[in-house]
Amino acid sequence: MTEPVDTNGKHAAAVNQGRRGRWPAARAAFAAYAGITIGVTLVALGLNWFLVPNRLAAGGVSGLAVVIYHLFHVPVGATMLAINIPLFALAAKVLGVAAGARSIYGFVALSVAVDALAPYMPSLTNDPVLAAIYGGVLVGIGVGITYRFGGSTGGTALGARLIHHYLRIGTGRAMLLADGIVILAAGLAFGPELALYALLSVFVTMRVIDLLEEGSPYAKAAIIVSDVPERISGLVLHELNRGATALQGRGVYTGRDRDILLVIVSRDEVGRLKQLVRSADPNAFVVIYDVHEALGEGFRRLS
Repeated sequence: MTEPVDTNGKHAAAVNQGRRGRWPAARAAFAAYAGITIGVTLVALGLNWFLVPNRLAAGGVSGLAVVIYHLFHVPVGATMLAINIPLFALAAKVLGVAAGARSIYGFVALSVAVDALAPYMPSLTNDPVLAAIYGGVLVGIGVGITYRFGGSTGGTALGARLIHHYLRIGTGRAMLLADGIVILAAGLAFGPELALYALLSVFVTMRVIDLLEEGSPYAKAAIIVSDVPERISGLVLHELNRGATALQGRGVYTGRDRDILLVIVSRDEVGRLKQLVRSADPNAFVVIYDVHEALGEGFRRLS
């Protein structure tokens, strides 16, 4: 006798499983848009508190909007939106760049936030140095957070890619050219001194973005070339309680195959590592460099 099949139960289980599968995706999307919102709000604060009132056009679309605002009294956010929309459309047509929903939300939300917050955010300082530094820090943190959650504030990056497409110059140079044109316009409009302060703000912003993207160097990597790699790796393992990886290498001059050690240590362990290597092989060749992020056992958790 054939057993009856509980199709209703299977259907209900499939529905429940589908719902459970959608919840993590919904939470991730909510977290991403919340993060982008926080990021663009910080950018808007940096502009309204520091850069716009002090006439610091720190590159990009926002810098051009600052120049237009002080010359023609057009709201900064409206100008940014008016520039970014055709820029994204042109990039999509010429380069085939598909602007994702998060990117579109990012630059639209930034434009709205700048103009919505402007009446309630008076300038915190009239010192252009303080404005350049703190404005650059706030904008850098905001842009870095927006990038981390997959968003975009629009502007120079797409402009640089379009310049690269038409003029056939490197993207990095194209971005420098795009920012340089904005700062030059600021120099013509506001004078060379304010343009120099704007350049300082650009540097601060880029540095903060790099720190958020890459992290500050909190660990060190050492590449060790020695005739006694087993002895050194043993000391690293037992004295420093760190691991080591043996990589296969060959000396170009000698033609000999040998193990090359890769060791990751914290900054305060570098001196001890050098002592251990010197005690095992005074003739060892050691290269030590910064590690911006180390994930896994002994360091930050991989997430």
